[in-house]
Amino acid sequence: MYAIVNIAGQQYKVEKDQKIFVHRLEEKEGESVSFDKVLLIDNEKNVVIGEPTIKGAMISGKVISHPRGDKIKVFKKKRRKGYKVRTGHRQYLTEIQIEDIIEKAAVKESKPKTATAKEEKPAGTASAPKTAAKKPAAKKPATAKPAAKKSTAAKSTAAKKPAAKKPAAKKPAVKKPDAGKETKE
Repeated sequence: MYAIVNIAGQQYKVEKDQKIFVHRLEEKEGESVSFDKVLLIDNEKNVVIGEPTIKGAMISGKVISHPRGDKIKVFKKKRRKGYKVRTGHRQYLTEIQIEDIIEKAAVKESKPKTATAKEEKPAGTASAPKTAAKKPAAKKPATAKPAAKKSTAAKSTAAKKPAAKKPAAKKPAVKKPDAGKETKE
C-alpha cells in the first residue's frame, strides 16, 4: 500500500515505515505530523484518485530530525572578462518517518465540474450555431462583389496611360591612349 501526498508544496510517494526528507517543517524533533492533502491511495485491491484530494484520507508521521542537505557549489565564470563568482548552498530539511496511511472511506473531494455541462450537450448542437453563423457571412460578400467589380473597371479605364520610356543604357567609355606618357619596352 502506498499513497501520493502533497507535503510543503511537493508531491511524495510514501509507504508505511518509510523515511523521507522534505523541506524544513516547523514541528520539533519527536513531534507527530499529519498531512491531509492525499492525492492518491493504492491498495493492492483498488486505486482511489482524488479530484484534487481524497476527503477523509490522512498520512501520519513523526519528525525524526532536522538535518541539512549536501552542499551544492555554484561557480560562475565569464572568460576573458575577469569575472569569477563562487557560491554555495545547503538546503534545510526535515526527516520524517511515515507511521500510518489512513483511508477512512476514501471519499473523493471534488469541485463542481463545468466539463459535465459540455458533455450533456450533443455534439451536433454545439457545431450548428457555428455553421449557421458562417452561412450569412458568406452571402454578404457575394452581393458586394459585383459592385466592387464595377468600380475597379471604371478605375482601370481612367488609369490607362502610355508607359514611360526607359532611358537607354549607357555605353561603356572607350579608353584613349595617353599621348604624354612614354612606355619602356
